[in-house]
Amino acid sequence: MRWALVKVALAVTVMVVVAFAVPLGLVIKEMARDRAFTNAERQAAAIGTSLSITTDRAQLDRAVASTQAGAAGRLAVHIPASPGAGPTEIGTGRAATKDLATVQRVPRASLTEVPGGFALLQPTAISTGQIAIVEVFVPEGEVTNGLATAWLILAGVGAGLVVGSVAVADRLGVRMVRPAQRLAHAAHELGEGKLGARVPEDGPTELKSAAIAFNSMADQVVQLLANERELAADLSHRLRTPLTVLRLNTASLGDGPAAEQTRAAVAQLEREVDTIIRTAREAKPQTQPAGPGAGCDASEVVRERMEFWSALAEDEGRTVRLAGVDRPVRIPVARPELVAALDALLGNVFRHTPEGTAFSVDVHNGDDAVIVLVSDAGPGIADPEAAMARGNSGARDGSTGLGLDIVRRVAESTGGDVRIGRSVLGGTEVRVWIGLDGWRGPSEGRRRGHRVKRRRLRAQH
Repeated sequence: MRWALVKVALAVTVMVVVAFAVPLGLVIKEMARDRAFTNAERQAAAIGTSLSITTDRAQLDRAVASTQAGAAGRLAVHIPASPGAGPTEIGTGRAATKDLATVQRVPRASLTEVPGGFALLQPTAISTGQIAIVEVFVPEGEVTNGLATAWLILAGVGAGLVVGSVAVADRLGVRMVRPAQRLAHAAHELGEGKLGARVPEDGPTELKSAAIAFNSMADQVVQLLANERELAADLSHRLRTPLTVLRLNTASLGDGPAAEQTRAAVAQLEREVDTIIRTAREAKPQTQPAGPGAGCDASEVVRERMEFWSALAEDEGRTVRLAGVDRPVRIPVARPELVAALDALLGNVFRHTPEGTAFSVDVHNGDDAVIVLVSDAGPGIADPEAAMARGNSGARDGSTGLGLDIVRRVAESTGGDVRIGRSVLGGTEVRVWIGLDGWRGPSEGRRRGHRVKRRRLRAQH
């Protein structure tokens, strides 16, 4: 494309230069010719004035010598014979006799070629009624004086226009080709799996629009891949809930080959699920906020999941307390997301606390947020900050760290957060803050006011 633009610009500019330069060169030539002949006519007219007054040779010699052409020997006066006097020739004549006779017969200025240039023959009436002829010689060099310089300047201007147009076309081609090359290179990299390939959004309007569309497409591809990894990780983690129940139930099978095989199979399945989770979590997923209208009844979901886990809690002798679910509590979280978060929290209680450890779930409904508290009477978490970071950094205690990461992402999708602290039961308390402002889209000032309410609500609990 770049060389095509250069060739087009070169062809167009050459045609334009030729179309204007050739006629202009001819005009300059005619102007130089007219200038030389006009000067000759002016000098001939000066002698013609003297001829109309007198035909005395001495006076005419002085008049001829006073002119520029006469002093240079390029002016002559031809006076025909009169009664009592022969013809008079003043100066050096170059015109042929037949040309002089023609001008005397037809008294009209004439231009004729002579060796070395041109001769201007100017007829003038004298006092005797006859026609005298003033001859002015115009050398060839005077006719073309300055013509070569003018043509050289004209050629230089034309060449400059051609070079300038080629340079401009080349720069324009570069400006058009480089964004296209960057776009092609980025598309090639994206096809090779380099998901970070992006294109600078500059250049001509059309290519800029293409770059914007490409970057948007690349972002969507990255988002889709991240969502797939997140879905694989979340679905795999949800398998941990029935696996936890199976693992705990296998502990009550007693001894024997069948029991050992069952426990080994459950352990193997749990390791495979952990491998799937870690593989899917290699790229950090991005959680999208819930769309308009998305949400569920937190009280209903909590009651349903507690009914599921209560059977296992009863088998292990755990005391369970549930509060704050006696009335509907709407939150901007999709039901499957809240189910996954609650299963992750309750699964952690069963996995990381001894049998017989009591736990509780409390739901607090505020004006701008809903707080879900999961507390237990276990040994607690020594490093809460590290526990919250496991989803990104990985853990070495057999845990994938995805459970709390799922809870955190659910809370942050509503503008909330997750805190880990010491519960009133003596163990761990996980406080999940689910914001309600995401449904209403408040201004920054309102969010600041809600943060104040948040502090007050936390102080009350």
